[in-house]
Amino acid sequence: MATTPPTKDTQSKGRVLVVDDELTTLKNLRRILEKEGYQVSTYSNPVRALELLKQESFDVLLSDLRMPHLDGLELLDQAKLIAPGLEVIIITGYASLDGAVEATKKGAYHFLAKPFTPEQVRRVVSEALSLKQTRDDAHRLEAPLGHAEEGSLVIGRSPQMRRVAEVIAQIAPTDCNVLILGESGTGKELAARAIHAQSACSAGPFVAFNCAALNAELMENELFGHEKGAFTGAEQEKMGLLEAAQGGTIFLDEIGEMPPSMQVKLLRALQEREVLRVGGTKPVSLRVRVVAATARDLKAEVSQGTFRQDLYFRLNVVSLVLPRLAERGADVQLLAYYFLGLFNRRMGKQVSGISPQALDLLTSYAYPGNVRELANIVERAVALCRQEMITERDLPADLAAVELASFSRPDSEAFTLEEMERRYIEHILELTGGVRTRAADILGIDRVSLWRKIKKYGME
Repeated sequence: MATTPPTKDTQSKGRVLVVDDELTTLKNLRRILEKEGYQVSTYSNPVRALELLKQESFDVLLSDLRMPHLDGLELLDQAKLIAPGLEVIIITGYASLDGAVEATKKGAYHFLAKPFTPEQVRRVVSEALSLKQTRDDAHRLEAPLGHAEEGSLVIGRSPQMRRVAEVIAQIAPTDCNVLILGESGTGKELAARAIHAQSACSAGPFVAFNCAALNAELMENELFGHEKGAFTGAEQEKMGLLEAAQGGTIFLDEIGEMPPSMQVKLLRALQEREVLRVGGTKPVSLRVRVVAATARDLKAEVSQGTFRQDLYFRLNVVSLVLPRLAERGADVQLLAYYFLGLFNRRMGKQVSGISPQALDLLTSYAYPGNVRELANIVERAVALCRQEMITERDLPADLAAVELASFSRPDSEAFTLEEMERRYIEHILELTGGVRTRAADILGIDRVSLWRKIKKYGME
């Protein structure tokens, strides 16, 4: 028996294919799902269902486990070959742990036992469809990208990130300076690149500089350049990064770390729109947009006198605040699948997806290291994955346990700040395989500071 509704309902929530040799079950499932707004096709013959699947696209397949001609696991295998992005839910009256494990190993989204309630059906189909849409969104993000553009995406469909995208679209076409605020790992450079990519100067260069990386003298040399003979060893003239960004955008990361002496020189360059190389006497005119970023509270720094108020106003023509990943939980799955595709390409792997259990762990984690930490977790998982899908085995063992907001001792006393810091540093070092440069990057500190903390806590 087969029933297919007319295709005129273009406003349906999604297309669902139901396969079960019990006609009563087909009727009940059809009634439940159509009431929710889904476009439903039902088949009692799995072979016929496969023929339809070759001709039309569906979002979700609900299939009985025990059927004549073709059982649910065989249907799952063949359906995934025809439509790899299809989410499959196995329904059975012979519920068993072995059957559930086998179905999920083969790529089923969920395993639902008869008798089921309408609420159970609605919930699992809604969740499966949401995951399908997340994966499709991630694939659409990948599709138009060349590798050179991977860093210019601000990814998210949460209300917070939609607002960020709206602000970027508004300010990008102007030439005003922008100050990006946000914790380490929230994607401040990605936002800066997105502003550049949507601006009138997008054909020009995008030059990034970390203000926390060098002392005042070396910073001046990097930003302003020098003339030949300006100092011992200056055997030829050198163009500074501000000049190198002519006709484009310069991104000054960690602007709050800039020494006071350099703040004065940068302010003058921005006010006069010209730069004087070290040892030079002839100013070079500047035509460059400045996008600065910081994880610090610059208003407080201005009040304390550690950051110049006039430079703050010069940079903060428009401010853009990036939310923590913990505030945009709706984006975790989308980002996870985006990073999965990204690292599949980089590593030459073909990991097809992330198991529901692994996704649950990823979405329930607090992410003190924000998006950068999620990227690291997915990169590690792709590297370790030896099967079709990422499972809990591929994630850090303590992922579910490390919730900074709820750390507690066995006796329910709160951890001290030092104990919490030590545990989190240990977690990040484990996550990065002991690579201190990457651990410091996630933690938002430099390698020397990380080394000191490792020594302080006896973690050598």
